[in-house]
Amino acid sequence: MHIHKYEKYWLVFGVTTLVAFLIILGIGAFHQGSHPNNGKKTLDYEKVKEFAPFDNPGVHKVEGKDWDYEVVVLASAFYYNPPVIEVPLGAKVKFIATSEDVMHGFEVAGTNINMMLEPGYISEYVTKVNKVGEFLIVCNEYCGTGHTMMHSMLKVVDPNESQQ
Repeated sequence: MHIHKYEKYWLVFGVTTLVAFLIILGIGAFHQGSHPNNGKKTLDYEKVKEFAPFDNPGVHKVEGKDWDYEVVVLASAFYYNPPVIEVPLGAKVKFIATSEDVMHGFEVAGTNINMMLEPGYISEYVTKVNKVGEFLIVCNEYCGTGHTMMHSMLKVVDPNESQQ
């Protein structure tokens, strides 16, 4: 069988590109590690309700930190605890969240808040809430048959309006 010289060039180019891609992929996966970052905070997900701050989920005002409020969220099968989160407008908020069963998502629609909640790992996100309203919190990681029913609500309220 006779192969044209240009076909041979393209065949060699294709095989060389494939081998280079596999080498780069192998170095990235095995040499540099394909596991969660060691700097992440971890805990025993089977006993997550026994550890602070997940033993008391909800909104907590804090002093002496770079943020004003800590919102502790515990995700489990098709439920966020707490189901409703209320914070004042203009507050700097730190969301601290984890999952006690499977991987869940934590996305606040219409904002820049988006985390992946992995069992055994603590996810944290600091943001300033600048818009009054109710924002739907949804699970954006498929977590089972009740995934579509897994939601919560973030209410950002103006403290000046509630006093009037």
